[in-house]
Amino acid sequence: MAPDEFDAFYNRSWSRLVGQLYAMTGNLADAQDAVQEAFIRAWDKREELSASHAPEAWVRTVAWRLAVSRWRRARSALLAHFRHGGPGDAPSPGPEHAALVAALRKIPEEQRRAVVLHYLCDLPVAEVAAETGAPVGTVKVRLSRARATLARHLSDDLLGISAR
Repeated sequence: MAPDEFDAFYNRSWSRLVGQLYAMTGNLADAQDAVQEAFIRAWDKREELSASHAPEAWVRTVAWRLAVSRWRRARSALLAHFRHGGPGDAPSPGPEHAALVAALRKIPEEQRRAVVLHYLCDLPVAEVAAETGAPVGTVKVRLSRARATLARHLSDDLLGISAR
């Protein structure tokens, strides 16, 4: 099926398929999403659809399966929520966390990125260099300067917090 033929098929079938899926699902937004996703998948199978005698039936079937799959995922998530309860309340960050974030904001972006990748993401210096596109020596210098600057900022911030 050529792209212009597919466009004509889409224009001819879209409203009808959405109406049919809406009747099946009872939810217009879900019907529109499922039909749209089915047409995206149909685009990749244009050649097979042109040989098919019922491309609209193919799209309708795929859309229905997508809708059912979404229901199953939603049902499973809901059942898991009832079974295990919702996620617990995360503890709020303490003053040390706030001080670290504030100190990180005070250092240059390249140093901040190197610190986060190396210390928070646990990447070795070589991987930080590969990800940032900087030489290994440059990453080491950035980490060294960042540690020195962060130590100064953190001691100032934590002293300010503890003095209150």
